[in-house]
Formats: sequence, C-alpha cells, structure tokens
Amino acid sequence: MSKKGTGGRGKGDKAELLAALQAANEELRAKLTDIQIELQQEKSKVSRVEREKNQELRQVREHEQHKNAVLLTELKTKLHEEKMKELQAVREALLRQHEAELLRVIKIKDNENQRLQALLHALRDGAPDKAKIVLLSEAKEEAKKGFEAEKIKMQQEISELKGAKRQVEEALTIAVQADKIKAAEIRSVYHLHQEEISRIKKECEREIRRLMEEIKFKDRAVFVLERELGVQAGHAQRLQLQKEALDEQLSQVKEADRHLGSPRRELPYAVGAGDASDHSGSPEQQLDEKDARRFQLKIAELSAIIRKLEDRNALLSEERNELLKRLREAESQYKPLLDKNKRLTRKNEDLSHTLRRMENKLKFVTQENIEMRQRAGIIRRPSSLNDLDQSQDEREVDFLKLQIVEQQNLIDELSKTLETAGYVKSVLERDKLLRFRKQRKKMAKLPKPVVVETFFGYDEEASLESDGSSISYQTDRTDQTPCTPDDDLEEGVAKEETELRFRQLTMEYQALQRAYALLQEQVGGTLDAEREVKTREQLQAEVQRAQTRIEDLEQTLAEQGQDMKWIEEKQALYRRNQELVEKIKQMEIEEGRLKHEVQDARDQNELLEFRILELEERERKSPAINFHHTPFADGKSPLQAYCEAEGVTDILVTELMKQLDILGDNANLTNEEQVVVIQARTVLTLAEKWLQQIEETESALHRRMVDLESEKELFSKQKGYLDEELDYRKQALDQAHKHILELEAMLYDALQQEAGAKVAEILSEEEREKLKVAVEQWKRQVMSELRERDAQILRERMELLQLAQQRIKELEERIEGQKRQIKELEEKFLFLFLFFSLAFILWS
Repeated sequence: MSKKGTGGRGKGDKAELLAALQAANEELRAKLTDIQIELQQEKSKVSRVEREKNQELRQVREHEQHKNAVLLTELKTKLHEEKMKELQAVREALLRQHEAELLRVIKIKDNENQRLQALLHALRDGAPDKAKIVLLSEAKEEAKKGFEAEKIKMQQEISELKGAKRQVEEALTIAVQADKIKAAEIRSVYHLHQEEISRIKKECEREIRRLMEEIKFKDRAVFVLERELGVQAGHAQRLQLQKEALDEQLSQVKEADRHLGSPRRELPYAVGAGDASDHSGSPEQQLDEKDARRFQLKIAELSAIIRKLEDRNALLSEERNELLKRLREAESQYKPLLDKNKRLTRKNEDLSHTLRRMENKLKFVTQENIEMRQRAGIIRRPSSLNDLDQSQDEREVDFLKLQIVEQQNLIDELSKTLETAGYVKSVLERDKLLRFRKQRKKMAKLPKPVVVETFFGYDEEASLESDGSSISYQTDRTDQTPCTPDDDLEEGVAKEETELRFRQLTMEYQALQRAYALLQEQVGGTLDAEREVKTREQLQAEVQRAQTRIEDLEQTLAEQGQDMKWIEEKQALYRRNQELVEKIKQMEIEEGRLKHEVQDARDQNELLEFRILELEERERKSPAINFHHTPFADGKSPLQAYCEAEGVTDILVTELMKQLDILGDNANLTNEEQVVVIQARTVLTLAEKWLQQIEETESALHRRMVDLESEKELFSKQKGYLDEELDYRKQALDQAHKHILELEAMLYDALQQEAGAKVAEILSEEEREKLKVAVEQWKRQVMSELRERDAQILRERMELLQLAQQRIKELEERIEGQKRQIKELEEKFLFLFLFFSLAFILWS
C-alpha cells in the first residue's frame, strides 16, 4: 500500500508539473501574441499619424493658396476701380473745359456779328459806292498787315519749334543713356538672383542627400534590430520544441514505469519485487526531481528571454519615436528653404515681366519716333495759301493713315505678347508641377513593408532560421534595402529632366536678350516711354494753342459779310459733319471691338488646340487603365468573382467559409488555433466587404472618367464653334472697315463740294488751321478713349483666360489623383489576393 501511495503521489506531482508547464507556456504564448499585436498597432498608429500630418499639410497649403488668390482678386478690383475713377474725373474736367471754351467762342462770335450788322446797316443808309471802296481798301490794307504779321509770327514759331526739337532730341539721348544704365542694372540684378537660386538649389540638394543618408542608416538599424527579434523568436520556438521533446521523454518514462509495475511480474517474485521496488523508488524520485529542476530552469530561461524581448521592443519603439522626431525636424528645416526658393522664383518671374514690359515700351517708342521723323520729313514750307491748304489736307490724311497703322501694329504686338506670355506661363507652370511631384515622390518614397512569415504570424522584414534544430523554418521574404539602384536611377532621371528643362529656359532667356540687344542697336539704346509721351504731349499742346488762335482769326474773317442764309447752311453742314463724325466714331468702335473679339477668339482657339495636344500626348504617354467593370452575379461573393477572373477556379469561397466554421468548432484544436481560424474567417468577410467597396469606387471613377471624356469632346466642339465665330467676325470686320472707308470718302466729298467754294473764299489760313487742329484734337481724344476701352476689354479677356486655364489645371489634377487612386486600389487588391492565397495554401 505504501508503494502504491508513493506511486500515486509521484504521478500527481508529474501531472501538476505538466499542468503548470502548460499554463506557463500558454501565458508565454499569450504574452508573445499581445506583444506582436501591440507592435502591429504601433505601426498602424505611426502610419495613421503620418497620413494625418500629410493631410493637414495639404489642407494648410490649399488654404494659403485660396487666401492668396482672394487677395489677388481684391487688389485687382481695387486697382481697376481707382483707375476708372481717375479716368472719369479727367473726362469730366475735359468736358467742362471744352464747354467753357465753346461758350467763350460763341460770345465772341455774337459780338462780332452784332458789330458787323450795325456796320452793314450804316453802310446801307449812307453812300454805298464810296463806302464800298473805302471798306475794300481798308480790308486790303488790314489783310496785308495781318498777313505780314502772321508771316513773321509763323517764322518765329518755326524757329521756336526747331529749338524745342533740339531740346527734345537732347532729352531723348539722355533718356536713352538712362535706360541703358537701368537695363544694365536689371541684368546684373537678374544674374545675381540666378546665382543665388543656383546656390540655394545646391544647398537644398546637399541637405536632402544628407537627410536621405540619415534615414537610410536608421532604416538599416531598424532592419537589423527586427532581424535580431526574429532570431530570438526562432530561439524561443526551438526551446519550445525541446520542451515538447522532454514531454515525450516523460511520457515514455511513464510507460516504462507502467510496464515495470505490472502484476504479472509481482506474483512470482512478491518478496523480491518488494525489495526491488524499495530500491528502485529512490532513482525514480531522483529522476522526477531532476526533470522538475530542468523544467524550472527552462521556464526561467523562457521568462528571461521574454523580458529581453520586451526590453528590445521598448528600445525599438523609442528609436522609432526618435526617428519620427528627426524626420519632423528635417521637414521643418527643409520648409524655409522651399519658401525661399519659391520667393526667388517669384522674383525671377517679376524681373522677366518687367523686362518684357520694357521691350514693349521700347517697340512702342521706336515706332512713335519713326512716325515723328516721317511727319517732320513730310512737313514743308508752303509757297501760297492754296499750297498750305493742300499740304494741311495731305498731312491730315497721312496722320489718319498713320494712326490706323499704329493701332493695327499695337493690336498685333499685344497679340504676340499675349501668345508669348501664355506660352511662358504654361511652361513655368508645367515646370512647377513637375518639380512639386518629384519632390513629393522623393519625400514620400520610403521602403515598402514586406510580408514575412514568422512563427507568431506575418511580420514585416523578419527572418527566422533555427540553428541546430531538427526542423528548419524557411521564410518567404523578399529583402529590400532602403536604397536600391532603381531609386538611384529614378533620382538620376529626375535630375536630368530638371537640368534639361533649366537649360531650355536659359536658352530662351538668352534668345530674348539677343533680340533685346538687336533692338537697342537699331534704336540707339532703350527709351523712357513716359518721358517721351510727356514731351510729345507738351509739344502737341503748344501746336494746338497756336492753331486755335489761327482758327479764331479765320472764323472772324469768314463770318464777315455773310447773311443768315449762309449761317443756316453752315449750321446744316456742321450738323451733317457731326453726324458723319459720329458714324465714323461708331464704326471705329465697332471695328475695334470686332478686332478684339477676333483676337480673343484666335487666342482662345490656340489655347484650346494647345490643351487638346497636351491631353492627347498625356493619354499617349500614360499607361492604359482598364476600366472593365465585372458586375457580380446574384449570390456570388466578390472574392469568388475575383478568383474566377484571375483563373483560380479550384477555390470555392463559400465552402472555405464552411470549413473554417467547422474548424472553429472543432474541439481537437487548441485555443490559439481556434482563435486563428476565427480571425481568418473575419478577415475573409472583411476582405469581401473591402472588395465590394473597391468595386464601387472603381465604378465611380469609371463614371468620372467618362464625364471627363465628354468634357474633352465638349472642348473640341467649342473649338469648332470658335473657329466658325472667328470666320464670321473676320467677315464683319472687313465689312466694317469697308463701311468706314466709304464714310470717310463721303465726308471728304461733302467737305470738298459744299464747303470748298464758300469756305475757301471766306475762311483765312489761321481759321483753317484752327479748324484742323480742333478736328485732330477731337480725333486724338477719340483714339485715346478707344485705346482705353480696348485695354479694358483686353484685361477682361485675360481674366477669363486665366480662369479657363485654372479650371483646366484643376481638371487635370483631378484626373491624375483618380489615376493614382486606381493604381493604389489595384496594388492593394493584388496584395490581398496574394495574402489570402498564401493563407489558403498554408491552412489547407
């Protein structure tokens, strides 16, 4: 009985030890799974924090861009309103001045008419013949005296004008020299800015390389630590296998004990067996004690390994936090450099715009100078009053022709500058987009996490190889270092593209500089357009004052000796003249409007052609995206449909779900295996839901792409409509031009026929000159108003053009974003498919 009691106690102790060992193993497994889950949660938290940070940065950037756009529009509207107010004030002042002058002239003419009528009545009452003779002699003497005085006065004015011309030429040379100095200063400042930009680019590239090397070094360190973690996990697995081997040995020892203590051997040798059992009991107890000690040592080793793993995990999390902090610091250091680069690019664009404006001013002033020289060469001294009249008519016609040519040249130059500005702007914007995308790719380019099969599940970049154990665990892992030759090749290609683009822009800038130098050589230097305009306006004002005096004298002579009938005829002629002038003014306004509309339609047509070519080239270069939509059949899961689409027909998802349910309910499996089966089932259901969402998003993206294609077709149709409208506007412009020429011919004939005979006999040279100066002044005023309206229409069209370009850019960005989303969804779907196929193979 004592033997049986001791044997029962030994068996009870062994069972308790085995239960304690199993409980300890379960606890260790639970702890390891908890640690692995916490590690995965930390990784997901880090990725979520990075995504939130990127979203916040994107939102802040979009908010700043929106605020800048709003400020720009407000400033533009304020400037436009101030300019319109100033123009309105100047127009009102000129109108008041003109009305005052008209009232003064009317009063003078009324007084003169009354005096002449009184003199006429006195002559009728007296002796007519003697009075006529006396009046004729007095009129001849007064005419001779007036002619001589006017001749002397005109000679003096000619000498004064020559002196003023010399002064203007001297001022012109001074302005040319000043503009040369200014252009040299602008060039030097531009070169300094270019050098500073290149220096900052080099510094930024150096800093980026340093930061990338640090990040690569830290990634390698993390990779080594994770590899060590995998090795230690393999060691823990090996220890567990040894423990299982010990359990098997214990079971074998128990079986041997059972065979030794069987009753067939106890019956013949009862007494001897009792003695033997007394002797053999002590070695059996010694073996149990040794096994217990060995198991306790193994448990202590396993707990020490777990503590080491926990410490290593804490160290890894701390190092990851430090790396994240350093990454944030690097981004904060890199941000001011980017801002500085943006400011310098803005300065460069402003300098290029000022240079373009200077070139336009130079063209305008050179053209004005050539026209003034031509006018000065045309002017000659008349030999008689008839020659003077004819020369004035010819000058007036030439002046009108020159003004028309000047307006056409101005419109052509504006169209050319608009084309060049639009092209340069599109090139700069494409460069900015390319630079921004490359920088974003470089900053966002991190080593992709690779799925690795470990003992505890699927880990990232960990390898397990059991050294010295009977079972070797082969891992399916593709080792990718943080820096690969593909990344270096992509960086080299990006650098080559940026260098090529920069070289192309420098070549265009050098070509512009050469054209500017040729213009300087032709004209003799740059010109100050504002100073030239001021001097020209002063000279024109002096000439107008002289001609108004001449006109007053001519009108006084013309009104002598005329009756009311002649005054009525003159008024009728004046009214008809005003009507014709108003018609000419309306037709000129219509002509300018049609020209601007034609030019706007032409520019819009060219822009649309350019955008269509860009879209076609982008479609040709971009990889084809298959938008085939495979609708799911009723009762078929999306995962099953995708497996059939990929050619995997052996797997039935519904049967697999049922088998997983059966495995989850199986009592032969351990708790951990049942948990894994349940998790696999939940993952499969979530994968089906995710596939359904992916399919819905893909269909939405497909609809969006169809909408964009329809919008593209709408743009092409609009281009055709604009072509037709352009042809129609051209025809209307030609008809308006013909109508203007006909009205000018009618006006000239009317003036020659009706006023030729009477006015030539009555009006003097001074009055004719005054009349012509008034007409020229009025024409100049009309031309200035037309130019102001043309400039306003041009500004409005430019704003509409900018809005259209912005809309096109937004659409392009949306298309790019949707393409990126589709690619990401395809990659995620492929990853899921590989993951679940591997899981199915392993579980089968």
